[in-house]
Amino acid sequence: MLKIKNLSYLVNSGDDDKDILRNINLDFLKGKIYVITGPNGSGKSTLVKLIMGILSPTEGKIVFNDKDITNLKINERAGLGIAYAFQQPVTFKGLKVKELLNIASNKENDFNTLCDYLSKVGLCAKDYINRSLDDKLSGGELKRIELAMVLARNAEVNIFDEPEAGIDLWSFENLTKIFKELKSTTIIVSHQTKILEIADSVILLKNGRVEKIGKYSEIKPYIHSDTCGKLRGENG
Repeated sequence: MLKIKNLSYLVNSGDDDKDILRNINLDFLKGKIYVITGPNGSGKSTLVKLIMGILSPTEGKIVFNDKDITNLKINERAGLGIAYAFQQPVTFKGLKVKELLNIASNKENDFNTLCDYLSKVGLCAKDYINRSLDDKLSGGELKRIELAMVLARNAEVNIFDEPEAGIDLWSFENLTKIFKELKSTTIIVSHQTKILEIADSVILLKNGRVEKIGKYSEIKPYIHSDTCGKLRGENG
């Protein structure tokens, strides 16, 4: 469904090019949950930004449903069915929550449908559907609204970059429940155990390369080894 072929991303750092990602080859199958993890600086966020088209690869291809999308723009990829949720939610000033969800789903939703989207992310529709997306909303509220937007979007591929950020007061059980209910190919950047445990496949990156791929039980010894100490909370 989604294929990454020999993908590399280099940046110029003075006299030499620096490898951020090098020769990444991955297949993401329909309806499966994938969690990308690894130490800080291993290229996790860069990889998902390349998939979405936020960054352009130095080499390699990205193929979605047998179509080469390597050179497509973000909106073109979104039109094909790829959605992206940022670490820090994007604000849409001037819009109300219900308008954002209607835009995401490309239809006018009734109250019950809006209530379903919002209740799944722990928000009461009566309190939020007419709220404006402004600085009066907390970061946690914006994060949940963004997750509701992803549900309304109903994309074929959903990408989440550290979705646990900003929802400290909301249980991981509810967050992981959302991921399980999505019928899409779901790609998550995270190092949180509860999210790693629900993955059909964990992709461990190290130094810009794929170190290991497998179930969390198989990858766990490598995640908690000395080479991945930052995943245990060291240095943040």
